[in-house]
Order: sequence, then C-alpha cells, then structure tokens
Amino acid sequence: MRTRISNSRRLVVKVGSALVTNNGAGLSESFIADFARQIAQLHARGREVVLVSSGAIAAGMQRLGWTVRPHAMHELQAAAAVGQMGLAQTYESQFSRHGLKTAQILLTHEDLADRKRYLNARSTLVALLALGVVPIINENDTVVTDEIKFGDNDTLGALVANLVEAEALIILTDQQGLYTADPRRNPDAVLVSEGRADDRSYEGMAGGAGSGISKGGMITKVKAAQRAARSGAHTLIAGGREPDALLRVADGEPVGTLLYADASPLAARKQWLADHLQLAGVLVLDAGAVGALHAGRSLLPVGVKAVEGEFERGAAVACRAPDGSEVARGLVNYPSAEARRIAGRPSQDIESLLGYMDEAELIHRDNLVLL
Repeated sequence: MRTRISNSRRLVVKVGSALVTNNGAGLSESFIADFARQIAQLHARGREVVLVSSGAIAAGMQRLGWTVRPHAMHELQAAAAVGQMGLAQTYESQFSRHGLKTAQILLTHEDLADRKRYLNARSTLVALLALGVVPIINENDTVVTDEIKFGDNDTLGALVANLVEAEALIILTDQQGLYTADPRRNPDAVLVSEGRADDRSYEGMAGGAGSGISKGGMITKVKAAQRAARSGAHTLIAGGREPDALLRVADGEPVGTLLYADASPLAARKQWLADHLQLAGVLVLDAGAVGALHAGRSLLPVGVKAVEGEFERGAAVACRAPDGSEVARGLVNYPSAEARRIAGRPSQDIESLLGYMDEAELIHRDNLVLL
C-alpha cells in the first residue's frame, strides 16, 4: 500500500508551525536546513515538490516578543507580515545551498474560489515545477479576513494538492500520525497505520490543536485527507522530527499514517466546486430531491423547501437534506430572491412567476457535485 506514496512523482508537502519554529521559540534554521536537504534529494531523484509551510505568524510572534497567539485579526496580520520576511529569507538561503531556486506564493480562499484566478494559480505552479523551482506556499495572513481565510494550512495543503493534481499530500507534524485516541492523554492509544481517507470514524479519533502555536490539530489533517482524496491524492501524516522523515515517507517506509484515496477523482471543474470553503447560501431540499441528486439528476425548484442567504446567479451554494446534512453543492441558476419565489413549484411555473425562464433547473447536474 505504501507504494502509493513511493510511486508518486508530484508531492505536496505541508510542514507545521511547531516544526518550523521549534514550538514557537523562533525559526528553527537547523530544521529548515535539514528539510531543504531532504527536498533537494527528492528533486535529484526526479520528483516534484510543492511546499506548504506554516510558521509566518509564529515567527512574527517571536520577533515581536509575544508569547501568546493573539486573537485580533489585525494583530495576526501584523505578526504574519513581520514573520513572513524571515521565513522566506531562511528558506531561500537554505535551498540555494543545494542549487535550488524557490518561489513564494501567498494565497487566500478568494484566489481559489474564483475560477479564473484558480486556473491562473494552477498555471503558475505548474510552470514553476517545470522550471525546477520549489514553490513555497502559505496563506496570505497579512490580508486575510474571517470571510476568506483557509483557517489552517492542512486545508491549504489539500487544496494545493487538488490544484496541481499531486499524487500525494505529505503532512509533517509534531505527532507520529493518527492514533485511535489522544496519545498524550491515553496510554492505550494505538497508531493507525493506514486506512481509507473517507473513513469518517477517524474524525472521532482526532483530537484538538496540538499546541498554542499551531492552529489545526489532527482533526484538520484528517479532513485535509478527505479533501485531497477528491482529486485522487493519498495523504501521509508523519512525525517531522524523525531523522530523514520526509525521505523515508517518500520512499514508502511504514511510518506515520497513510490515508489513501479509494474513489475515482472528481472531474477538475467539479473538484474546484467541491473545494469552495465559503458558500453564498443554502438550499434546503426535500427527501425526493435528495434522492434525485443521488440518481444523477439536476436540482429542480419543486424539490426546494427553503432558501437561505443572499446570493446572485452563478453563486456557489450548499444543498442540505431535511436533517441538515450537506449532500451537494452547486452553481445556482437564479438569484436568491427569485429562487425563493420559485421554490417548491414545478419548472413550468417559472416563467409565470418571474416573467421569464432562463433554465428549467435551479442547479444543473453539470454544475453540481455530491459530497
């Protein structure tokens, strides 16, 4: 099973703040130097690596003398702005020792939610990889707001894996992998060696954030694996402090936790749609409409019980079952005000209700993805 990783040519590697900043003590040049050495060896073997690195806020906190992560957005942005300078400089200097060039790319969810900007980001990353450059990606914390933030770099790593169609996402952290329970509190916890990324039981095993420096914790890594699997990428979660951790993982050694993709990848456009983190509204469906979607049909107005939120035509919205669970998401054909007027009515009534009819469907199946 580990050959799924060792045979992967294009890798997205995410490294956490606790590793990059030595648990918040400041940028760990020794770790970054060794990490760059390992990536350089992978490059020499013909493997492409995209690096998603946390650490800007933690590095900025250290430079500013802060010991507790702030909550105010403007303070987080200030810390990121200060820390990003040192983080980029350290990576550049360490990779240059191995003859590798680096490129800094800062992203927000807004960059990937817009289809044109999504494709532009993809083109840039693919071009950099073709040039033998190591792209180093972080969330653009200096301008991010609550509405557009990814929230953690595990999610960002999964989105990037989908963006560049990587075969594997490797998440290096300060834990050895996913355990059946929190090993810091339960001595009987056992490391999960491998399993399907879509196995929802792993969410219950995952604990909270690993430290006051990191934001995500194991639950975000499990959810990242689920997201990465949508494009067929396998996820490996492993301890980054082990000697040659990245090389051993990339070579398929049985370390950490492998959460493998076990379904056909979504088509690129539907994958982009599934990756929307911020949705404009919600359509509450009846049971018949839920069944129709699972049968591969479009969403008709007659199957909609309620419309929540304010949105324009073409916005990405969630489709929820009567029990509140999200079953699909798609690009809606009518703005919210008009969607409310036609909800629960047959398609032949659309023209009489609105004075026109663009589409018979509220969401066409080509613009809809099941979750």
